[in-house]
Amino acid sequence: NLGPSEQLLEEVQTGKIGWSEFSRRYREELFESGTIDKRSETIKNHGQNFTLRLLQALGRQGTVTLTCHCAEDQARCHRHLLRTILEGKI
Repeated sequence: NLGPSEQLLEEVQTGKIGWSEFSRRYREELFESGTIDKRSETIKNHGQNFTLRLLQALGRQGTVTLTCHCAEDQARCHRHLLRTILEGKI
């Protein structure tokens, strides 16, 4: 639900954009209005704002684990950006 749009993911994976551009645009996607990300044909990100608020509330009560298909030690993964957002650091 909180992953990047297919378009944005493809652009960073193919090298069309760099990590800083990906980071900026991913944060924008998370907070844009509307319930469906129209740039994704197969993955629809319904309720991103609700999910963000829920994870923030759960994180105040205990540990929240974020998973992704990326390797755990991969430095450039959206879950690292998401963590800083949930912690209120950006």
